[in-house]
Formats: sequence, C-alpha cells, structure tokens
Amino acid sequence: MARLVIVSNRVPLPRARGAASAGGLAVALQSFVAPGTLWFGWSGRVMEETVTRPSIVEADGVTYATIDLGTEDYDRFYVGFANSSLWPLLHFRLGLMRYRREDFAAYLSVNATFAAALMPLLRDDDLVWVHDYHLIPLATALRALGFKGRIGFFLHIPFVPPSVLDALPPARGLMEAMCDFDVVGFQTETHRQDFLDCARRFAGFAVEGEEVVTDRRRVRAITDPIGIDAAGFARLAARSVGTAYIQRVRESLVGRALAISAERLDYSKGLPNRFEGFARLLDRFPQHQRRVSMLQIAARSREDVAEYQALRRELDRLAGDINGRFSAFDWVPLRYMTQTVARTKLAGLFRMARIGLVTPLRDGMNLVAKEYVAAQDPADPGVLILSRFAGAAEAMPDALLVNPYDPDEIAEAMHAALEMPLEERQARHAALRRSVFDVTSARYCTAFVEALAA
Repeated sequence: MARLVIVSNRVPLPRARGAASAGGLAVALQSFVAPGTLWFGWSGRVMEETVTRPSIVEADGVTYATIDLGTEDYDRFYVGFANSSLWPLLHFRLGLMRYRREDFAAYLSVNATFAAALMPLLRDDDLVWVHDYHLIPLATALRALGFKGRIGFFLHIPFVPPSVLDALPPARGLMEAMCDFDVVGFQTETHRQDFLDCARRFAGFAVEGEEVVTDRRRVRAITDPIGIDAAGFARLAARSVGTAYIQRVRESLVGRALAISAERLDYSKGLPNRFEGFARLLDRFPQHQRRVSMLQIAARSREDVAEYQALRRELDRLAGDINGRFSAFDWVPLRYMTQTVARTKLAGLFRMARIGLVTPLRDGMNLVAKEYVAAQDPADPGVLILSRFAGAAEAMPDALLVNPYDPDEIAEAMHAALEMPLEERQARHAALRRSVFDVTSARYCTAFVEALAA
C-alpha cells in the first residue's frame, strides 16, 4: 500500500500528545495515524532564521519531521497572510482583513520552503494529505520540484462565495494553487459549492459535476465532514465525571445548573455576543438568577495579533460588568478562564453541564459541539445550543439552533434549555447522538484517503 504523508502547519510531536485540546486536527487524526505514516510540518519554534533541514522523531512506527520558522517568516507568513488575511476572509470578517504584498510573498516562500524540506523524504507512490489554509500553495511548490504523486488538500475552516473572495487581491492565484491538488475536501456542501463557483469565476476553469477541469488535471472536490472518536470520548466523559476535579466543580455550583463553552480565544467564536446573551438571560428571565452559572473556557491564542489582544480586553470588561451587575455574595454568574484545560477534565465538565453553548459567528465544523453531545448521559442529557453558522449545524438540526449575532436569541435558547422537560431533552439528544456516532474521525479519514487513492 502507498504510504500516507500528512502535512500540516503544526505537528503534534509525541511529547505533546495528550495535551489539552477541545478538538482539532491532531485529535481527529490521532486514531488514524498508523505505523509507517510520515507527518511533516512546522515545529512551533521560532528562530532567528528558518531552518530548512527537518528534525526527525520516530515514535510508535510514525515519523514526525519538523522545521523551525525564522522570525521574519513567522511574522509575515503566519501572523501576516495566514492569520491576518486568510483567516478573517474565510470567516467572512472582511473588516478585520489586513493584506500586504510582502506577507503574501512570504506565504508563497514558506510554502516553497516546506516543499523543499519535504521533497527528499517523499517516495514516488506516497499519498500526500495537506491540511488547512496555511498550506494552499504546497501542491504547486511540490509539483515544481518534480513530485508526480497524488496530493490532497482539506480545508478545516469555512470557504467563501466569489463575492467575498473577490476582496482578496491574489484570489486568482489562490484558486489556481488549490487546483494543483488532485482532491480538495470541505466540511460542508455549501463550502464545496462555493469553491467550485470560485474556481470557475477566478481561474476560469470548467466545472463538470464534482470536478474542476484544468489544463493539467481533473480536481475532485468532495464534502467530507470531520468527526470525533465519539465512543472514546463518551467513555472518557463517563470516567472523568467521577474524578475529584469534577466533584470540586460540582460542589462549587451548590446545586445550580452549569452552562459551558470551551474554545480558543478567537474573534470567530462569537464570545462577546455569547457573554451578552447570558446577561440578557439573567435580565429578561430573572427566575434563573442564582440558579445557573456559566463557565467560559477560552484558551489564549495568537497573542501577538492585535485583534486578539483587543478581544481579550473586551471579554475581560464584559465579564467584569456581568459579574458586577448580577453577582450575589454566594454566586458568581460568569466564570471566565483563559487557561488551557486538559481533555480529561473537559470531558467531565461537558457531561455534567446542563447546557453546551457553541455559538461561533462562523465555523468550518466545530468539534466541541460533537464532543458535548458524546459526553452526555443519555438518561439525563444536557441541551446543545448551536450556531446555525457552524458547519456542524447541517447535520445537527435537533440542537437549539440560533443566530449568534442576536444576544436575545441566545438568551431565549438558554431559557428554553433550562426549562426543557426530560423527555424532550432525551429525544433531542438521541437524534444528535446518532449523528455524532455515525460521522466519526475514522470515517472522515478513511473517506478522504480513499478518494485520494482512487
């Protein structure tokens, strides 16, 4: 069989596995990575200059190869084009997009560096699976170096329609680069259709069914929603709920219901809207005061990006305002923490929470929604409140779907969840559980690799 080569911006080195996470690429692929696999990418280290000779680590038959980025490449490639241009653009936040030609040049240059470092490690029959928006030009760079094998790409975040992509100056070049892959995968059918529309409009390529036809290849575009190891997470939650940590949390609530949210601190997640929604709940439905507490876990990320610094300041202010307005001497309504929480603890917190609040302004999929459902006790489940702009919403209509831009709608959904009778909670959870257990991480990986190998 052909060897699988995974390429991602960050590589979960063996010493980092088991680190706290609420989902993500490493968790989704963890059970699929088999002996013989090569995983290549950035080490996460920033040096004076980019190191192009990869460091190699072997563990459990898997080879991990990483390179270090130099300070300037990090600033322009990662902080610059990837996270100040592409990330806001692909999350429909054009007002936050910052484009500089020198950043785009670094984006192309770092992808060429990745390709040059990876090329000596490749075999002719390798299946190369590239992940996410940092590495869109990688296929072009690998093919320029002579690699003729199959290369696939999966976009974990949303894609956008032509009217939005048009705001990006190098839109045509980006689409041409995406069409140097053999297979491109998306979380939802909407994202896939938007890609086909953009390939037709910006690159002038013909579209035949699910394929883009270029002068070099036929590019197959597929919908392959990512999942989780639902059974494994359910077992983890059932074990974790009996730990001393969860018992301390339960005792601190003094019988109150818990509403929980957990994600990276990011402006795409709708955190200020969610905080305001919780405040509207306490204001409009005062019967819930002193009867519910909200726990927001928002692990710090990209702290060198100005927009993230401003978001953290705003959330600090909102949390202080809410607690100052509604707190009692024995009740703090909003618990807000920016530390990272281990998955074992998160699983237990999800299981004991009456409400799971997952209300991003835009999201490719959102695995936290699926983890919350998997963690629940089917006999007494909590209620998932889910943004209809998360990719997960397509397959989870039995959640309470909300428009995350409307704090009152969030408040009304929280009120409905707190008042919902057991029978309705059980029925909704049963339907959600079937969806989560059907679309697993193993199914996601197998479907993509089979498409790439075809």
